[in-house]
Amino acid sequence: MPHEVHAVVAAEHGAPVELRTILVPDPGPGEVLVAVQACGVCHTDLHYRDGAINDEFPFLLGHEAAGVIEAVGPGVTALAPGDYVVLAWRAPCGTCRSCRRGRPWYCFDSANATQRMTLPEGTPLTPALGIGAFAEKTLVAAGQAVKVDPHARPEAAGLIGCGVMAGYGAAVHTGAVGSGDTVAVIGCGGVGNAAIAGASIAGARRVIAVDIDDRKLDGATRFGATHTVNSRGTDPVEAVRGLTGGHGADVVIDAVGRPETYRQGFSMRDLAGTLVQVGVPDPDMRIELPLIDLFSRGGALKSSWYGDCLPSRDFPVLIDRYLSGRLDLDGFVTETIALDEVESAFDKMRDGRVLRSVVVI
Repeated sequence: MPHEVHAVVAAEHGAPVELRTILVPDPGPGEVLVAVQACGVCHTDLHYRDGAINDEFPFLLGHEAAGVIEAVGPGVTALAPGDYVVLAWRAPCGTCRSCRRGRPWYCFDSANATQRMTLPEGTPLTPALGIGAFAEKTLVAAGQAVKVDPHARPEAAGLIGCGVMAGYGAAVHTGAVGSGDTVAVIGCGGVGNAAIAGASIAGARRVIAVDIDDRKLDGATRFGATHTVNSRGTDPVEAVRGLTGGHGADVVIDAVGRPETYRQGFSMRDLAGTLVQVGVPDPDMRIELPLIDLFSRGGALKSSWYGDCLPSRDFPVLIDRYLSGRLDLDGFVTETIALDEVESAFDKMRDGRVLRSVVVI
């Protein structure tokens, strides 16, 4: 018997989102039904709303969520009703060529629910990143629901499902920041601050936050930035070199994803340094770099997709660090809102007024 619930739907390209009634099926084989407790408003949701991901409208938005398992489908043995979970948009299949090579964080066939959630008249919804959690209940593959310590409040816990994990993993996994490294992070929004936190926890001796907004730079110090650079009036490449003995940073993380910030990151690395791009670019953006500099500077240019994470391994670790006071997830929560306030949260996001608005259900 389908569950009739309220949810946030992007009905057509660029139109304001709507609070609609939707139908969520009972879980089938390998699926779980989740009663959502909180879900962060992420830039990716706005990309879906604006048609920048694909045109498979209508979309059921929301993907940075925590909640409680309400029911499990046949064959699900690792989860049970009442389990507290964070939802992940990567659920490794275990059988694709990447999983077989021992690299499940690159899984090429990540699991999603087989059944579709629909509008009452039967129109199928496309869940954002295979989750669709701006809803009172959602249906996901069992592998997308990661059991974590229930003492973590859902407003904070849900954020590791996307933005925090992406930034933290960009530093710890993709960038492999180690003890004594120098790190520069370009862009101090939610993902950038998570990268700052990850670098600090990994033992970086110097973490330099770069942004054009003094308010964001002030906030970055809360997450572990040791130095800040306002690049609106200062050459960030020279500033980072000046803070690293004239050499540049061992690891640079571009959490903006624009050609100009990528070029800055490329140039502010030390010789043989690593540049990690985790900011999501627009599809039409292009980058041009001198090939001789690519050759002569050495090092590595990497992209970080979901922080190269393995949710079943990493989510419980981040929650434990939160509960022990080492990872300030509460600091990412700027405000809590209701389901019918998502559109206004998008406006605040565009204006840079929030790290995260979090829907509480």
